[in-house]
Amino acid sequence: MRNYGEFADEELILLLKEKDKLAFTEIYKRHWHLLYLHTLKILGDEDAAKDLVQDTFFTFWQKCGELQINTNLKGYLFIAVRNRIFSLIRKKKVNPDFVDILMEELNQLDNTTVERINERELIRLIDIEIEQLPKKMKEVFELSRKEFLTNKEIAERLNMTEEAVKKQIHRAIHTLRLRLRNYAGISLVLISIMHNKA
Repeated sequence: MRNYGEFADEELILLLKEKDKLAFTEIYKRHWHLLYLHTLKILGDEDAAKDLVQDTFFTFWQKCGELQINTNLKGYLFIAVRNRIFSLIRKKKVNPDFVDILMEELNQLDNTTVERINERELIRLIDIEIEQLPKKMKEVFELSRKEFLTNKEIAERLNMTEEAVKKQIHRAIHTLRLRLRNYAGISLVLISIMHNKA
């Protein structure tokens, strides 16, 4: 009997394409926990995180015969989970343009840094840095982050163009990332803050 635990991910993928259930089980055991922790850090809800990861693996199994994995398996699964996370967040009352910008930033985050994120400390530091933003930038950022207004709504309230609003949000995130560049996961925590307030 083959010991699937000794197989490399690449070997498991080949077996998976042949609908090998034991290969799927090994992939699940090997990657589920880290994907769950990654999802939990963003969603802040254990049940929601478990459901999302389970759904990801269910779809992964359903489509295993047609898998096209152009990166390593871990990277492929992280991307699949991340896409589901953002799909879920977009359904919440969150400025979609803000989410798009954060998603772009978050895609640059190395998955190996996820476990080193100290969210509570980073949230405190983010709040301190937000207070230091230029007045207009801070106002735009907080209307998007705290009141969940769309760019159009912010533009109307502040008598600005939507493009100017989007640029202010982008600059705010960029500024925060620069000021807190030694802290991995700033975009991850910003997403978490917005999701939890939604």
